[in-house]
Amino acid sequence: MSHVFHRSAHDAPLMAAGAEGAYLFDTEDRRYLDAAGGAAVSCIGHGDPRVTAAVTEQMARLDYAHSGSFTNDPAERLAERICSKAGQGMERVYFVGSGSEAVETAIKMARQCQLERGQPNRHIVISRRQSYHGNTLGALARSGNESRREPYAPMLPERTQVDPCFYYRHAHPGETPEMYGRRAADTLEAEIQRLGASNVAAFLAETVVGATTGATTPEPGYFARIRDICDRHGVLLILDEVMCGVYRTGPFLACADEEVAPDIVTLAKGLGGGYLPIGAVACTRAVYDSFAQGSGGFVHGHTYMAHPVCCAAALAVQGVIEADRLDENVTRQGALLQSALHETLGQHAHVGDIRGRGLLWAVELVASRETNAPFAPTRKLAQRIGAEAAALGLMVYPGSGTVNGHEGDHVLLAPPYNVTDDQIAFIACQLPLAINAALRA
Repeated sequence: MSHVFHRSAHDAPLMAAGAEGAYLFDTEDRRYLDAAGGAAVSCIGHGDPRVTAAVTEQMARLDYAHSGSFTNDPAERLAERICSKAGQGMERVYFVGSGSEAVETAIKMARQCQLERGQPNRHIVISRRQSYHGNTLGALARSGNESRREPYAPMLPERTQVDPCFYYRHAHPGETPEMYGRRAADTLEAEIQRLGASNVAAFLAETVVGATTGATTPEPGYFARIRDICDRHGVLLILDEVMCGVYRTGPFLACADEEVAPDIVTLAKGLGGGYLPIGAVACTRAVYDSFAQGSGGFVHGHTYMAHPVCCAAALAVQGVIEADRLDENVTRQGALLQSALHETLGQHAHVGDIRGRGLLWAVELVASRETNAPFAPTRKLAQRIGAEAAALGLMVYPGSGTVNGHEGDHVLLAPPYNVTDDQIAFIACQLPLAINAALRA
């Protein structure tokens, strides 16, 4: 009997016994291609000896020092690397233990920043419907993932949300992507005006939406318009790149492709690559100076923030990415994955959309391509596809509630940055088999 409290009380997960490269192995020595990176985490694959060596060395030298009393070399070097690679005016980094912690930190940072600037009424953080920002209560309160929110709704503060940027589901007939992007962005301005700009601290959005809608990319001009709206109303822009950042969609920050710089950005999954838990919040000099020139301190903190061993692991992961030029491979193999998915699934009767960027892709399933109507939630189609794919030796990331939080199914793919041509061919071959098997069930 297992004494672990698993997510499902009825279906125990597979027992992982080992991992190497892009593969996981269970206790019966069955091999699974990790085409989801767990949850878009394992960006360099498993078991890289360079990371193992860095962790071992750091643990022997300094295993833990509380950040209230000490800084440490791995944290300082990792922060320097993040600021260098991120650009976009990022000059300070606050290290935490996860993506949820990063978002909690970012929204508190935005609130206190406004206080430091003499704007005490600015407390509202506007977010978007069909979004996801984490499972802790503060992050969940700003999320638009309805199925995750519902059990805790009475514990969550009132939220303020605007339209997502989701062309496939929300564009009007005849509306160009640029027209739609402008319309979606303008819902933010309308909401700021409704609430009163003097009450709004920040706008929070995923640059490329991850698991909730499945690799949904912004339309041209959307974030440029968002940046303009925020600037005109004194609202800070927080971009959540926990999933899509750190080269997952191409550049170190996904927002570089939008030619937009945030005030605050959150990172996590691709930062430590799953070797050890770590998240980060990067901010501009202007945000940091609000604290430095004001009260002088951030009223926030976690026990394990800037953990030296976790920072050493992340620093080694980033070193592997640079040494092996994996950022270039993301672009190259991302194009190959896109082509392979369109070739094998582009004409499938129940595939409504194939979307993504870099090595973050999703396939949305529909009951009808003519109407884009989703399957009934009772079918649990995405979960069935995930199970069928695992039976074929392929791990994917199933997602449900794609359309409105209750209806809609998609499958997310986030293979490691060093994925090979043969592995992409395997993904493109096995995924249609899994989809067809799930549809027959």
